[in-house]
Amino acid sequence: MIFYAPNINDSSFLSEEESAHAIRVLRLDCGEKIELVDGLGNFYEAEIIFPHHKRCEVRILNKYENFNTFPFHLHIAIAPTKNMDRLEWFVEKATEIGISEITPLLCRYSERKVIKLERLNKILISAMKQSKKATLPILNEMISFDKFIKSKQPSDNCFIAHCYNQNKQSLSQLYHRGNDATIVIGPEGDFSEEEVDSALNNGFSPITLGESRLRTETAGIVACHTIQLLNSL
Repeated sequence: MIFYAPNINDSSFLSEEESAHAIRVLRLDCGEKIELVDGLGNFYEAEIIFPHHKRCEVRILNKYENFNTFPFHLHIAIAPTKNMDRLEWFVEKATEIGISEITPLLCRYSERKVIKLERLNKILISAMKQSKKATLPILNEMISFDKFIKSKQPSDNCFIAHCYNQNKQSLSQLYHRGNDATIVIGPEGDFSEEEVDSALNNGFSPITLGESRLRTETAGIVACHTIQLLNSL
C-alpha cells in the first residue's frame, strides 16, 4: 500500500487522513512495511514504529529519487466539461498515464465556467498512488483562453487541437521525442475561430488527434497517451 506523505522529509508522521487509513482501515501495526511518495518525485520504503490513527509515526528505510519521472514536461490545458464526472475521469486517467501539469481553460463556448480544485486534487493524489508514481501533477486555477495563450512563447512547443477544416498535422508527426509539450483542448463546441487564430498567431501549431470527432476528455487522454507512447519508442 502506498501513502502520500508530502512533508516526510521534515516530519516522520503521516497526515491524519493517511494515518487513519493505515491504522483504522488497513489495521497495520508496529513493524509493518509501507511505501510512501511525496509528490515531488521521491519514493520511500518505510516501517511503522508508532501505529496511531491520527498521527502514525514511521521510519524511513530507503529513499529513491526521481522515481518513475519523465525527461519531458507535458502540460495539457483543457476546457472543463459540463459534466464534472468527465473532467474527473480525465484528471484520473491522465495522471495514471503520465502528465506533468493540467490547466482548466475558460473558452468562449465553455459550458462550465467555475470549478473547485479540492476534489480534483484528491483524485490526482489517489491516481498518483494507484499508478505507483511519485510526482503529483500540477493543477492550476482556471484561466481564460486568451491569457493562457499569451503566456506561452513560440519556442514552447505548443499545439492546439481543433475541428475546423484547415491544414493540420497529427500530433505524432509534429512532436519530437524528449521535448516538453503544451497542448490545448477545447470544449464540446470546439474553440471559436477567433480563438484558433489567436493561438496560431501566438506560435501554436494546429494538430489533429485522428479522424474521429472526440469528446473533450477523450481528446485530452489521446493527446496524453500519444506523447507518452512517442517517448517510449
